[in-house]
Amino acid sequence: MKRRSLPVAAALAASAALLLTACGGGDDKSSDNDKIAGADQETETPKESAKPSGAGATDKPDGVDVSLPKDMNLVFDWDKPENKDESAAMEDAANYLRAIYRGVDKRTSKDAALAAYATGEATHYAETQINEWIKGGWTGTGTRRHYDATTRSAPNGNSVEVAFCADTGKFYGKEVKTGKVLKTEPSLKDFNFYKVIMVKLPTGEDLWQASKVFVETEAQKCQ
Repeated sequence: MKRRSLPVAAALAASAALLLTACGGGDDKSSDNDKIAGADQETETPKESAKPSGAGATDKPDGVDVSLPKDMNLVFDWDKPENKDESAAMEDAANYLRAIYRGVDKRTSKDAALAAYATGEATHYAETQINEWIKGGWTGTGTRRHYDATTRSAPNGNSVEVAFCADTGKFYGKEVKTGKVLKTEPSLKDFNFYKVIMVKLPTGEDLWQASKVFVETEAQKCQ
């Protein structure tokens, strides 16, 4: 039987009051003249801790470790757009989510991956998520699927909105101390709709950082 995790709901609820937006219903299409939220926000250079080191490190600023344990599977079931910047922004939006759940696994909100792929309000959102899992004594296990992704560039070319659905129905919380997997009955709470504003790092490198995160919980359009 399909079930979902208790801590996923708890972590989302904890940050929803800060960052939840009413995304609305319908097809949610926007014209090219619409302003992307956060599009005029300046980017920040990642902290020194974001630079990779050790085995597998590269010279690229985005060459940080975003690997997850085998039982924590984040699936990105989407096709990359033809636009180079939008494709790069979409990939780094996925890396931003990987960084969040790497923090959950490593029991820290100060991992180098998060410093590399997040800035501003998106950093706060990620830290809130991670700390809720840590406070509850949970880690994650199972499959979290992301799909129906769209991208939209700001006129200045420095910001891309990456919107997508997430299904957490097969992603569960697991007690760190006991290894017990926490499950509940499936419901609309398994489905959420995200808009992540990605901003280009102003160093000439092909690195995009999440700057703002908007979440519509219990999103019927994602079922």
